[in-house]
Amino acid sequence: MADDGTPAEVVEVIGSTGMHGEAMQVKCRILEGNNKGRIITRNTVGPIREGDILMLLETEREAKKLSRR
Repeated sequence: MADDGTPAEVVEVIGSTGMHGEAMQVKCRILEGNNKGRIITRNTVGPIREGDILMLLETEREAKKLSRR
């Protein structure tokens, strides 16, 4: 199970999202696989900062952009 997933490096923390701000939206660069080098937006839960490595189970789906209201 630890071998599942594609590594992605966090390149930018965009901001908090969710009903109570519990999730963070980040831009991350895919490091391996078919989408290598592609930068996608994802939502994450928990402490995170630039340079962290995420293991993504799916690299095709992106999060919706944060709306500024």
